[in-house]
Amino acid sequence: MGSTSARLLTLLGLLQSRPDWSGAELAERLAVTGRTVRNDVARLRELGYPVSAVRGPGGRYRLGPGARMPPLLLDDAEAIAVAVGLRRTTATAGFEEPARSALTKLEQVMPDRLRRRLASIRDASTSGPENTDSNVEDPAVDPAVLAAVADAVRDHQGLRVDFRDQRLELEPYRLVAWQRRWFLVAREPRTGEWAPYRVDWLRLRTPGGRRFTPVPFPGDVTDFTVREVARAGWAVHARVTVDAPADEVLARINPAVGTVEALADGRCVLVTGGDSVEVVAVWIGMLGLDFHVDGPPGLVEHLRVLAVRYAGAVPVPVPVPVAVPGAGPVAAPGTPT
Repeated sequence: MGSTSARLLTLLGLLQSRPDWSGAELAERLAVTGRTVRNDVARLRELGYPVSAVRGPGGRYRLGPGARMPPLLLDDAEAIAVAVGLRRTTATAGFEEPARSALTKLEQVMPDRLRRRLASIRDASTSGPENTDSNVEDPAVDPAVLAAVADAVRDHQGLRVDFRDQRLELEPYRLVAWQRRWFLVAREPRTGEWAPYRVDWLRLRTPGGRRFTPVPFPGDVTDFTVREVARAGWAVHARVTVDAPADEVLARINPAVGTVEALADGRCVLVTGGDSVEVVAVWIGMLGLDFHVDGPPGLVEHLRVLAVRYAGAVPVPVPVPVAVPGAGPVAAPGTPT
């Protein structure tokens, strides 16, 4: 390899790219001897980069956390991937400004060839709207709240929160991102019940709750979130009675739409929800089955409006005259007899 400084930067980049390297692997990648690798590691330590080593055949090296942040060395594909990802994040409610600021800083330190490539990707492409399944704007999530919740999950620290009209103490378990929203899956120690809580609806209270010993979650946390959000995670909820067996309804819906409860008379109830009555009405209509809705009032009224609108959207069929044997000629509708 070329100069020592170039080799040190390459070595630093390798140590950043994965957690653990053997001395032999580093020597092969750098095309140097094991002794040179050891000398270069010593130089990185002198510069303040905390490279730890495990003695043994070939030795093993790891870049640990330290008092100073090493330069972030990305190859061309990695730098473009980060930049494109940040550009998409600028469309995420609550993260627009941090993502835009980080993208600006990244573009400033990019080599000219990468800035030109990123510019060509930007100028040659466009993106459709992120939110195409709702007539309600995506909720903004405070990055500070999201970070505080993630810290509480990591540290097994209880949370005291205001959630809509409730004041709760929660044991946070996992954050789940779904449908451009963040949900905290948590256990309420008072009742032992698990539930997903929309992070944009959480208001953290200080001081926080008590530290706790985590209770294992009973099942798959993602499946649980998708299923339970239909009951408690939307602005509008409805229980729809469907004139069909539960199995038929389950075969027609995505699990994200809601849950299905069988009834003794062979029908079932679809428990569903959405950000607005318009969204819920669309999902119900896509069933292709007869249904009955008793509430909420806003949804009932919207379905009445849709019924009139759809009925007026198609021409009324004209009855076709039917000839009766022995009755003589049949006059066309509207013809005097």
